[in-house]
Amino acid sequence: MSSTWFETVAEAQRRAKKRLPKSVYSALLAGSERGVSYDDNTVAFSELGFAPHVAELSEKRDQSTELMGQSISLPVICSPTGVQAVHPDGEVAVARAAAARGTITGLSSFASKPIEEVVAANPQTFFQVYWLGSREAMLQRLERARAAGAPGLIVTTDWSFSMGRDWGSPSIPERLDLKAMARFAPEVVRRPKWLLEFAKAGYVPDLTTPNLVGPGEEAPTFFGAYYEWMQTPLPTWEDLAWLREQWDGPVMLKGICRVDDAKRAVDAGMTAISVSNHGGNNLDTTPAPIRVLPAIAEAVGGQVEIVLDGGVRRGGDVVKAVALGARAVMIGRAYLWGLAANGQPGVENVLDLLRSGIDSTLLGLGRSSIQELTPDDVIVAPGFTRTLGAR
Repeated sequence: MSSTWFETVAEAQRRAKKRLPKSVYSALLAGSERGVSYDDNTVAFSELGFAPHVAELSEKRDQSTELMGQSISLPVICSPTGVQAVHPDGEVAVARAAAARGTITGLSSFASKPIEEVVAANPQTFFQVYWLGSREAMLQRLERARAAGAPGLIVTTDWSFSMGRDWGSPSIPERLDLKAMARFAPEVVRRPKWLLEFAKAGYVPDLTTPNLVGPGEEAPTFFGAYYEWMQTPLPTWEDLAWLREQWDGPVMLKGICRVDDAKRAVDAGMTAISVSNHGGNNLDTTPAPIRVLPAIAEAVGGQVEIVLDGGVRRGGDVVKAVALGARAVMIGRAYLWGLAANGQPGVENVLDLLRSGIDSTLLGLGRSSIQELTPDDVIVAPGFTRTLGAR
């Protein structure tokens, strides 16, 4: 009998590909246009190096830190991702896994599980919002998140509604009605384990977004909500400052790639920023976040907490990001592949791999804590970094 444990995130991805229907796996892979940013997010980490020590190494290595007022056991949190049709337990399984490993989970406005269930599974749940709909509707969502007990807010604005992928976009129905089921039956029957999981749960994947309405109200479909988002007037910095004022806890602005935008986020009162290009799903050829991190950290690192989001696949990647100025990283595809491969234990497996990799890297670098990391711990080749929007 084969083990359910996997030793790398790459193996989790291989198992996810074998287990998921083609359309579902393609939706996780995503990327936009030619996929230059998607590829660069991971390739960039491989261009950075370490210079390890061989003696007088630290016997103990501390990975704990604090992010937006929350103490976490390692500098890795689960990024908010949309409708998780990869496993029946979806965001609740991710939340439980993150709680079991002592860290934060983010819950997307486009998530498939209601915030009340997710916060119950992990009190360290940050609710993520887009600038979507009227101000009144946004305030209602914030009040629901506040009432559920979410301690933090993530505001995502890095989206240009980019369309088209050179390798083809996944085919995703608006609703899983009988017609859609018949259409997708050929690829679903080739993945009996995935189908069996939902059969045991007693329902088909829910492609609605329950956190965009009040508790118990009929939730819009994913594409219905997406269409409303596309029709919403785009936010200004004044709008983002207003949104920040409506939340009496910490707020992270997600999607920063430029120094000037990072400074504006500080001016708007943000607690934290996420250096991110939306996993390569947005404006293609935007540099990998790790390339733009050093300049942003130098400019605003003393004024705002910085998180890196994009391309993290191993513990060494986490160490590189922290050494170059991030307080923590967010992972997306990595934990989704773990979720697809083995549910909640699969997500825990991914977090354990990252923790182990961080520990090994700290050992090799002779560091006793992630707090001791500095840019000198990383070999950065000439021309690696990108400085965007510097004044």
